[in-house]
Amino acid sequence: MANQLVEEVKSRRTFAIISHPDAGKTTLTEKLLLFGGAIRDAGTVKGKKTGKFATSDWMEIEKQRGISVTSSVMQFQYNDFRINILDTPGHQDFSEDTYRTLMAVDSAVMIIDSAKGIEEQTLKLFKVCRMRGIPIFTFINKLDRQGREPLELLEEIEEVLDIETYPMNWPIGMGKEFYGIYDRHYHRIELFRTDLEHRFLTLDQNGEVMEDHPIKQTSLYSQALEEVLLLDEAGDEFSVEKLNEGKMTPVFFGSALTAFGVQTFLDTYLQFAPPPQPRNSDQGEIDPASKGFSGFIFKIQANMNPAHRDRIAFLRICSGEFERGMSVTLSRTGKQFKLTQSTQFLADDRSTVNRAVSGDIIGIYDTGTYQIGDTIAEGKKIIQYEKLPQFTPELFAKVTAKNVMKQKSFHKGIHQLVQEGAVQLFKTYRMEDYILGAVGQLQFDVFVHRMKNEYNSDVIMESMGSKIARWLDSEEVDEGLSSQRSLLVKDRFDNPVFLFENEFALRWFTDKNPSVPLKDPMEIQ
Repeated sequence: MANQLVEEVKSRRTFAIISHPDAGKTTLTEKLLLFGGAIRDAGTVKGKKTGKFATSDWMEIEKQRGISVTSSVMQFQYNDFRINILDTPGHQDFSEDTYRTLMAVDSAVMIIDSAKGIEEQTLKLFKVCRMRGIPIFTFINKLDRQGREPLELLEEIEEVLDIETYPMNWPIGMGKEFYGIYDRHYHRIELFRTDLEHRFLTLDQNGEVMEDHPIKQTSLYSQALEEVLLLDEAGDEFSVEKLNEGKMTPVFFGSALTAFGVQTFLDTYLQFAPPPQPRNSDQGEIDPASKGFSGFIFKIQANMNPAHRDRIAFLRICSGEFERGMSVTLSRTGKQFKLTQSTQFLADDRSTVNRAVSGDIIGIYDTGTYQIGDTIAEGKKIIQYEKLPQFTPELFAKVTAKNVMKQKSFHKGIHQLVQEGAVQLFKTYRMEDYILGAVGQLQFDVFVHRMKNEYNSDVIMESMGSKIARWLDSEEVDEGLSSQRSLLVKDRFDNPVFLFENEFALRWFTDKNPSVPLKDPMEIQ
């Protein structure tokens, strides 16, 4: 049985797809699911008129706007591998959700638009991956459109991200003159817009097409050969060790929209991507193949099925095997209970899961028991995995119910959505007015939309603009220090927090009150 667990854990691949909005992240996810046989027909994120939506964009507002605003989890079998894909929101206002998701994976796939190169959000997310030291695979997308020169893109990746690159394949032309890719890894050419039977051309010992094929007469083929020769002579050598340390990224070229190069990418990714890795905890490193079940909650999502008003906690299994009905302990409270309702995902399509092993992501039904960052473990064992990053809101707004007769649904909606972690809740000291904090405006828009559609509660949002939040590192609070420029509030755990109007107000306050200990929040720069 122990050997079986080891083999199963080795077959798991759990990764997040990261990119700037509109680089093709959700489209690539769809095509991977298509190759895995998980779906029969890939939806297109922008195909609203057809009624076809991306499988991973299940929330109503995502279908309306054509963007991903929550992290989706999808699982499928491909050859001998069990794959868990976490499709993260690209929109920068939802970076918190994305950062937490990156704590739950063993590798990441970074998508870059061939015309735009490294964009702001890609850089931020890359830095989180680098901080965690997780392997990063790069897919340069949209080769079927005119883009920047491939060598220029590689140079930008190396300079901006400070990482070595190794192109696994190389494009032959682009846009209207995109012929395909020269596959350095599999030693073949893969032709674009060609049926499967004639798609691959074998290469001879010199790296040239063996048979007499029309592509040999094109100048773009000759140019690609020259560039590949340059890469062979002057480029970095491929190193699995550097890949595993996050110091080198294998680069793939293709077109997610046309599914070109995607299966080749998937096959190569599975060959080199790491299986579940040991995780740090307060008990030291926990081996993923060790017997006792344990894992942590990295995401909570309410109303995945609006008809049932349910809440699902997303759990990354870090060790052992999960069995439905098993007894576990929640480390934060020390309480024991049985995990009887558990699911696995294909976006919003869920089925009961009876068993899962380390590396898998499962959903467990939540009645308000869990918080993001909670660790649960088999039996009476109490361990705590590394804390997930906390984030400081930058925008604030007072929120009230439009209809005072619907206070019950208003309060229920706020507390459930706040527990998901997309917005943070604060209360004023005397009146206990509700104030919401968020990283970006879109989080407020989604909050208003979901309150109306999922909780039947129209809300009034009064913007307070941007503020600088600092937690008070003391239990003693002098309410007299509260003012319009330094408003004293409580967070949802009743910890005191000052909301400063700007940097000047923060400096003025600290100069005047040097004995008041303010705490910088944990923040990823």
